[in-house]
Amino acid sequence: MYLNWSIPVIKLALFSAIVALMICCHRKPETTQPAMENIMESVYASGIIKGANQYRVYSTVNGLIDKVLVSEGELVRKGTPVMSLVGNVARLNAENAELAVAYASTTANTERLDELKNALSLAKLKLGNEQSLWSRQKNLWAQKIGTRNEFEQRELSYNNALNAYETAKLRYTETLKQLNFQEQQSRKNLQIAKTTAKEYIVTSQQDGQVYSILKKPGEMVTPQSAVAIIGAGDDFLIEMQIDEYDIIKVKTGQRIAITMDSYRGQVFEGEVGKIVPYMNEGSKSFTVEGHFLKKPETLYANLTCEANIIISQKPKTLTIPRDYLLDGGYVLVEHNKKRKVRTGLMDYERVEIVAGLQQNEHIFNPEP
Repeated sequence: MYLNWSIPVIKLALFSAIVALMICCHRKPETTQPAMENIMESVYASGIIKGANQYRVYSTVNGLIDKVLVSEGELVRKGTPVMSLVGNVARLNAENAELAVAYASTTANTERLDELKNALSLAKLKLGNEQSLWSRQKNLWAQKIGTRNEFEQRELSYNNALNAYETAKLRYTETLKQLNFQEQQSRKNLQIAKTTAKEYIVTSQQDGQVYSILKKPGEMVTPQSAVAIIGAGDDFLIEMQIDEYDIIKVKTGQRIAITMDSYRGQVFEGEVGKIVPYMNEGSKSFTVEGHFLKKPETLYANLTCEANIIISQKPKTLTIPRDYLLDGGYVLVEHNKKRKVRTGLMDYERVEIVAGLQQNEHIFNPEP
């Protein structure tokens, strides 16, 4: 019973397979004719929407976050504090430096300087008196009046007064110089201490909008870890990644057709503005920046997009489907003959035929 049922089934299957094979072998190959169409050659790129001047904010010192001082979406000015780090030591050093400036200032040492001034004035007055007495004694000695001992004693008194005056003048000058130096040094130390203390306040380096806060209070930060992302609040650009194979075709000023999942069914026009002349060795791609000629009503940083950079375009030119073109620039015509054609622009669907084929000719699909 089993064999009687299996043999007809097998015969039927074999017959169906033979019929299908005969139909395939005798099926007429798919054909088409060249068409006059607009064609556009473009370079595809994936990309993201970025705020103009978008950058990552970093701390210049290691530390723990004390407070976050801004909110995501908030508009900030250059120099606005973004977050503060725990920096008690730096703050105390700055306060000590302020005290040192106050102590070292010439104003704070007025009494000391006045005392030295008075000592200098007295030394000068005494020098004048001694000089007068020595001059009189000198004249008397020249007239053989008085003793030699009196003359020498008066001369010694004068020299002592002169030395005392020079010493008082030197002490005053050196003290004033030392106080000025100490004051300047203290002010420099204060400036350094304040700068160090300011480093514990992370600030915005430009006007913009806070896109994202990357750290929370209590977290550790280093100069290598970003704490926030800031960019322009209303000015956006398109950052695209171009394969190294296509980069030589891209030039500034070329138009861009941009699509985004956020605006399905819509195509926005842009323009290439900047080509970063450095290849990412990991992805083997170049970064190209563009801007919208008419931007969408609402944009957000890091929206994904797809872009086609228009390299060249022609209206109403002779084209054929790309899958009808054989490697080396040939097409199949009547009697399965290969004919050499010269191609021009090419997009992902069609290719321009510059020479070798007429519009009324039929060509065959090499892989029907």
